[in-house]
Amino acid sequence: MKILLSPAKSMDMTNQTMVPLVSIPKFKKEASELASKLARKSIKDLGKLMSLSPDLAQLNFDRFQSWGLATESPSAMSFTGEVYRGLKFSEFSEEEMLVAQEKLRILSGLYGILKPLDVIGAYRLEMGSKWGPSKSSPNLYSFWKQKLTSSFLDETAPQEVIVNLASNEYAKVLDWKKIPLTTIKPQFKEFKNGHYKTIMMYAKHARGAMARYLVQNDIKQIEDLKGYDVDGYSFDERQSSGNEWVFVR
Repeated sequence: MKILLSPAKSMDMTNQTMVPLVSIPKFKKEASELASKLARKSIKDLGKLMSLSPDLAQLNFDRFQSWGLATESPSAMSFTGEVYRGLKFSEFSEEEMLVAQEKLRILSGLYGILKPLDVIGAYRLEMGSKWGPSKSSPNLYSFWKQKLTSSFLDETAPQEVIVNLASNEYAKVLDWKKIPLTTIKPQFKEFKNGHYKTIMMYAKHARGAMARYLVQNDIKQIEDLKGYDVDGYSFDERQSSGNEWVFVR
């Protein structure tokens, strides 16, 4: 089984939790090339490119200027958005971290794809950014699609199942037509005002919590995912269809 997550915009590089190992991102060279190109942009240009406030534009300008010199930490501990509050990676046992290292993959605009114990620097670069590193790659999807699809296929076995907990913005960087694996895309809905609907803050948290559940229980059979009951969610067969499995509360 492989579990896909999106990264988070917010990051904290100060977590000192002990880990059983650290690894190097597979596409660290490409990440450095992208960071080098972004380092040539002005504060104003970065702010416009990423729709950032002046303070955030300054922060990310500084990050790219000091690329390779600043503190690095494991990716799953560095991201601090709602998905990662649900994942709670720093609370994993060392054995669970190693299971996550095998199963969990984080898609990234800068690094392409990450294992949870890959050490990374702080950055901001969303996959959907209207920026590309060259004329032949006018956006990050064109830059990464072939590389990440090939990489993903290289490390998955024919019988593996993918649990896609990434957002659409990130998941579409993979060429799914070339990935002949069973893929489940969980959806999370809340009962509110007489009907079920997706509330993004809760859905993001649930994506991380489901990834945690899959790792901590070392789930291998996809049907076992239907027993997911964390935070009051339960599988709703009536609203589910095909590869979209709906969990409600």
